[in-house]
This record gives sequence, structure tokens and C-alpha cells, in this order.
Amino acid sequence: MSFSEYAAYDGLGLADLVRKGEVSPSELAEEAIARIEKHNPALNAVVTKIYDRARETAKKPAAGPFQGVPFLLKDILGDLEGVPTQNGSRFLSGMPAAHDATLTARFKQSGVVILGKTNVPECGLLPITESALYGPARNPWNTDYSTGGSSGGSAAAVAAGIVPIAHANDGGGSIRIPAACCGLVGLKPTRARNPLGPDLGDVMGGLIHEHIVSRSVRDTAAMLDCTSGPELGDPYFAPPNERPFAEEAGRKTGKLRIAFSVTNTAGKKVHPDCIEGTLETAKLLRELGHEVEEAAPPLSNEILSGAFMALWASGLALQIDAFAMITGKQPNDNEIEGLTWGLYQAGRQVTAVQYQMAIAQMQGMSRAVAHFMERYDAWMTPTLGAPPLKIGT
Repeated sequence: MSFSEYAAYDGLGLADLVRKGEVSPSELAEEAIARIEKHNPALNAVVTKIYDRARETAKKPAAGPFQGVPFLLKDILGDLEGVPTQNGSRFLSGMPAAHDATLTARFKQSGVVILGKTNVPECGLLPITESALYGPARNPWNTDYSTGGSSGGSAAAVAAGIVPIAHANDGGGSIRIPAACCGLVGLKPTRARNPLGPDLGDVMGGLIHEHIVSRSVRDTAAMLDCTSGPELGDPYFAPPNERPFAEEAGRKTGKLRIAFSVTNTAGKKVHPDCIEGTLETAKLLRELGHEVEEAAPPLSNEILSGAFMALWASGLALQIDAFAMITGKQPNDNEIEGLTWGLYQAGRQVTAVQYQMAIAQMQGMSRAVAHFMERYDAWMTPTLGAPPLKIGT
């Protein structure tokens, strides 16, 4: 294999080369390490490097579908025993994880070789990746622009061809936004499709979902086959799938009924570039024989925004107070960024009644969307209301 071809392969493609004996996991690991060292000074995608550990793993990776494939964990929820998960925060930094997250263990079983951890905004709060601890992650397509967030480092590393797949998670867009900014596949799976254990069962009332960013639909589907399914003690879990996701990705769909919209939940039109892309896609889908029409579920932007912020702010307060309880270290505004500190204070003021109300409102809107989707097979919208932002704006 010519390693100039490395970035042309997706994860399954590299694993197939390993199985055929055309390349070894150790050779792939060394190529990925070389690419980190070459590209990371410009991108700031990788913030923790565990090369020696990766080299040991590469000597005998698990014999899964992604055997020998280089991989990166996100610095939020990507717990790997002995390696700190710092959440992009000076306050939360420095404490090594006591054990692997369940998802990390399943990633390992898929055969990947973990090389390090990726850049995130503090506590995953923002749709950009520019923390005080790590500095900004930069978009490989134009380093003056944002990767999006909060899985911005993972998206930059995949888009730059450093690794073909990387860990990501999503509460308010943190898989989908970086995928849109960096030109990747970004799927937020069904709630509870992937586990959050062993330390968590539900985060922010079910807002947080785990998965990856990738450069191919088949990688995204195949990794979901490797990681999905409940863990003992989970508070709830997703309905079982009828067949492997990898098979679903290649099935003929037949004629679909597809709704699309080019306005946000407040009824305002998004950026002209986003409208143009949506309309072009709608036209293509019609030409492919699908039934396409403009429609959207009835959602209240005021209720949605209020409920989301109650869950988001109180979830942040839980995260910071839990770390304080474990370490005995008191939260302070010297180690926590201003915006995070303000939202933390707001989250501590959310009452039990307000939290329960937010859950009820979210569930009501979920039902509205479910009823809407009885009439359609898919609802297509722009991921973002505007193109990627310049860093620092």
C-alpha cells in the first residue's frame, strides 16, 4: 500500500487491507501518528496523545470490523482508563479516568487503535471549539474558520485524513454541526441506542447521544452495529433494530415521502446558501422519484428554547458539582470560563419543578414530531442556519 493513499480509504477499507495482509495495524498507527504530527500544529485537533499505548494495542488489536483502524476519542465522555477526560476545562482537568466508559470498551472491541483525544469547547457547551484550555480547533478546509462544536477536534481530524473515524457525541448538535462544517457524515442516533455507562444512564433528560463522525455512511452504520445495545442497568433503551445497520445502509428504499423546510423553529428563513443547498437537494430527490414537499412539524420556539436551556444549564451544573464532589475542589471563576460560569450559576437556580416542566415540554414536542413523521419517511432541513463562522467571531 502506498501511504499517499491512506486518506482515500474509509475505516472499513483500511480494515479490509489489514485482513488481506496488505498493511499491518502497526503501519496504520505509525501513518496516523505521522499525520497528527504533521497537521496538528495547524489544526489543533488532537489535545492528548497516547502513542506508546497505541503502538502496544496495534501489535494485537481486537478482531472486529475495524481491526487496526486508527481512532481518536473525544475529550468529553470518552473515558479511557488512566487517561484524563478534561472536558476542555481548566477546572475539570488532570484526573485520570478510573475505568473505560462502556462505549470506549465497545470501540476497542470493534478493533480500533486509540491514538489520543480530541479538542472540545469547555464542557461541550458551544457550537464552536475554542476553549481557554486548548485554544481553537481549526477547519481543514480553511483554517481561518471554525470546525463547529462540540466534537470539533474529532471532525477536524477526520476531515484532514488523520483518522477515518473518531468519537463524537451530541446534545444540541455536537455531532451534526461539526460534520456540516467539515463535510463529514454525522449521525445522532436514536436516544439510548448507544450506552452512557457505567457511570451514567441518562444525561440532560435524554439529550446526550453517543456515536462517531466519519467520511462514509457505511462506516457510520458499521460502527453503530459494534456499539449499540443496552448495558445492564440502563434506565431505558432503544427498540431493537430489524437487521444490522450496515445492511440498512445498502438497502433500496423505494419511493419515499420527504418533507423539507428552510426556516428555523421561530419561522425565520435561514442563510441563502443553506436555502440553496436544501432546494437543490429537494430537486434531486424529486428527480430520483421521491415525493417531496415543504412542511414542518408544529413546534413552539419559545417553549423549545426555554425547556432546552433548563435541561442544558442544570446538566452543566451537575457536571461541575459532581467533579467538585469527587475531588473536593470547589468551583471557581478563575478556572471556569465566563460563559460557562454564568450558565453554571443559572443551572444551579433551576428548580425541581422547572426541570420536571422542561422534561414534560420536551416530551410533548417529541410527540408532535412523531405525529408529523407518520406522514413522512424523512424530514430534511439545513443542519446550520448559516455557513461556518470565522474563528473568534
